[in-house]
Amino acid sequence: LRSLHNKRLYLAVFAAVLGNFSFGFALVYPSPVIPALEAHPNPALRLDQHTAPWFGVRRGAAAGGLSTMLLNDCLGRKLSIMFSALPSALGYALLAGAQGLWMLLLGRVLTGYAGGVTSASIPVYISEISHPGVRGMLGACPQIMAVLGSLVLYALGKYLRGLVLDWRWLAVAGEVPVLAMVLLLCFMPNSPRFLLSQGKEDEALGSLCWLRGEDTDYAREHEQIKDSVRKQSRRVSCAELKDPFLYKPILIAGGMRFLQQLSGVTCILVYLQPIFKKTSVILKPEYDAALVGLVRLSSVAIAAVSMDKAGRKILLFVSAAVMLVSNLTMGLYIHFVPAPHNGTAANTSLESSATLPTEPTNYITLIPLLATMLFIMGYAMGWGPITWLLMSEILPLKARGVASGLCVVVSWLTAFTLTQFFLPAVNAFGLEVPFLFFAVISAGNILFTGCCVPETKGRSLEQIEAFFRTGRRSFLR
Repeated sequence: LRSLHNKRLYLAVFAAVLGNFSFGFALVYPSPVIPALEAHPNPALRLDQHTAPWFGVRRGAAAGGLSTMLLNDCLGRKLSIMFSALPSALGYALLAGAQGLWMLLLGRVLTGYAGGVTSASIPVYISEISHPGVRGMLGACPQIMAVLGSLVLYALGKYLRGLVLDWRWLAVAGEVPVLAMVLLLCFMPNSPRFLLSQGKEDEALGSLCWLRGEDTDYAREHEQIKDSVRKQSRRVSCAELKDPFLYKPILIAGGMRFLQQLSGVTCILVYLQPIFKKTSVILKPEYDAALVGLVRLSSVAIAAVSMDKAGRKILLFVSAAVMLVSNLTMGLYIHFVPAPHNGTAANTSLESSATLPTEPTNYITLIPLLATMLFIMGYAMGWGPITWLLMSEILPLKARGVASGLCVVVSWLTAFTLTQFFLPAVNAFGLEVPFLFFAVISAGNILFTGCCVPETKGRSLEQIEAFFRTGRRSFLR
């Protein structure tokens, strides 16, 4: 109990998740900026229908995940997070001082790369420094901070609207959490498990003492971690990949990242406004982003509070079931409700639906609005934050750095591919087909959770590793 009350642990987590705040800030930066750049008087900075998508899509994240496969094990978790500040700060500087289109695009690539690095490093760092009793709550903090970053960006965009060069000031504001993260992390310890894997026993013991408190039994935890590290070689060989101790948790973590994106969250968030227009939802564009952000924030907060009490698996089951119901409702609504009510005219594409005239208010249009909010709520309370948490919990120490980077690459490549095929699928088969596909994937998420995902509530990382090493569920009881 004294370990749980040690405020230094929460300070270290806060310092790390400032990187996720910056990630969420950069993710939605194009939303208020693209309209301003499309009307920019300088032709060198003006975006058109060909360059705007390149500016809007978050490129570089997959490369960030790939590089983290080396950074996590070479620099360590803390230094990898601090390293992400370099491309992030440089990217925001290019956006703030852009004199040409290449500076805008390069700035977006660099901030995207930094986001890929933090996505793979921060969950691992938090998982390795956290006490088992609060690891679920702290593991949800990255998602909470990412949503907060997005909401702050929307609020600043609304506040700065009308000012001269408001999009440049937004980039300047993005530098603040990056610099704060670096300054705070300078005083935070590195992960005890990483230090022990590097043979730095004294530093690891000092790190645990700082994180748990001097009047706690941190020496016992140090011995447990050291015993687990002693059983593992420092590097993973190709022959060892045949060992279930390695490939099972890697396949589970990668499969969860793949199914998470395949459930359609990125497509729904990216094309939210056109989807609402096509289904005749009467909602102003500036309100849909705020509504989505508030629903996500409240749902992730619910997950953070209940994760260490209810457990990971029950929240994953509930989350997948809610996403199944909401996607099925959207698909059936679009298919069966007549065109005058759902806006699915045969000759109307999703892109052009954003310019359709608003139809008279009809209460039946509440169905797609509520279904979309239900989907976002379900995703945010389970398959959003828990997939990141479980990735950092179940991956073995010797492969945690490489495998976490691989999971991030799988996630971003799946999201990018699905987003690219979403519009052609809508134009060819109708808007209901993607939603019915997402419903099928959500049903698969339920089966995957029941068959493959272990319950890790209240277990130390060493107990989870022992479960995969021996296959005995007694380690997880």
